[in-house]
Amino acid sequence: MVPVKVLSYNIRSMRDDTDALARVISACAPDLVLIQEAPRFFRWRKKLARLASASGLVILTGGGTAAGPAILCNLRATVERTEDVLLPLTPGEHRRGFATAVVRLGGVRLGVVSCHLSLQKDERYDQAGALLDRLAGMGVDHAVAGGDLNERPDGPAFERVAANLQDCWATSPQGGEHTWTRTEPHRRIDAIFATKGIEVLGCGVPVDLPGITENDLRAATDHLPVLATLKLPAH
Repeated sequence: MVPVKVLSYNIRSMRDDTDALARVISACAPDLVLIQEAPRFFRWRKKLARLASASGLVILTGGGTAAGPAILCNLRATVERTEDVLLPLTPGEHRRGFATAVVRLGGVRLGVVSCHLSLQKDERYDQAGALLDRLAGMGVDHAVAGGDLNERPDGPAFERVAANLQDCWATSPQGGEHTWTRTEPHRRIDAIFATKGIEVLGCGVPVDLPGITENDLRAATDHLPVLATLKLPAH
């Protein structure tokens, strides 16, 4: 089976250079894009649709209805079902949610979740557990999850997820490691995870792909993207 390319990207509500953003996404040639901080308010659907179209993709699910996370895909993915999930709201914190879907790629059923975890430590840890519960309840053998964890790999929420799933960068590093900040990357707080049966061929910040320039990476949004190339098991 042809490898599946999954991109995770915090796009800061498209408040930066959206042309650069579309160029970065297009150059990665992803099958799935796990977005965080999609537009949530006035005309958010139109803004997200414009980005998808400029990137050669379509909206799968999420956006305002998931409190920010969204999933885009190319026409290689056959959609089985989607669901946007709102997480319990902690007073004084932002509403958080998951964009989720089950798709078929090359005949393999794949669960997909885009997430953006809390800035607050205890809530973030609980949301990491909710992410694992959501993946376990999707009724699929294979799944990927990605997003902005707002935490480094040695943090308890990140470690909770990585103890149950493959941290794709740690499994097969390729490209850059740090995802924040865009101007002086020194932290890895964005990640893609995969269930154990998926082979990770490479994962990291795409810094050496044709069509991706440092100027575009810096102009597109305040995070750097994470791109994973995965080989799904034969069905």
